[in-house]
Amino acid sequence: MKRILSLGLALILFLTTFTGCGSSDGLLDGYYTAQAADFHHGWKEYITIMVKGGSIVSVEYNAENPSGFIKSWDNAYMQNMLHAAGSYPNAYTRYYAGQLLETQNEHDIDALSGATSSYGSFQKLAAAAIKQAMQGDSSIVIVDTSDGTEE
Repeated sequence: MKRILSLGLALILFLTTFTGCGSSDGLLDGYYTAQAADFHHGWKEYITIMVKGGSIVSVEYNAENPSGFIKSWDNAYMQNMLHAAGSYPNAYTRYYAGQLLETQNEHDIDALSGATSSYGSFQKLAAAAIKQAMQGDSSIVIVDTSDGTEE
C-alpha cells in the first residue's frame, strides 16, 4: 500500500512539475504577438500578451498605420469614430485587453457596440497569441483577420 501511495505521489509531483506548474491552460511564460496580415482602413491590428506563472498578466491590443503611428493615439480618428460609432480605439482596445486579462481566453469576451469589426479581429489575434503561448513560440504570428466582406 505504501508503495502505491509513493508512486501516486511521485506521479502527481511529476505531472505538476512538467505541465506548466499545474497551469490548466498550459501557457508558457514569455511574450507572444499576433499581427493582422493586412491593413484594414489604413490600420494593421496586433496583440501582445505576457504570460507569467502560466497566466496572462499583460495584454496590449492596438493597431498601427504604415508609418507605425498607433491608432489609439490618433485624436482626429477618435473624434470621428466616437461621433459615428459611439466608441473609439482607446476605449475598445483597453476594454478587449482587459476582458482577455480577466477571462484568460478569447471566447468569454463580449463585443462592444461600435467596435464589432475590431471584436472579430481581436478574437482571432488573441486565439493566435494564446496558441503561440501554449507552444512557447515567441515568433510573431501573422493572422488573416478579414471577415470575407468588403467595406
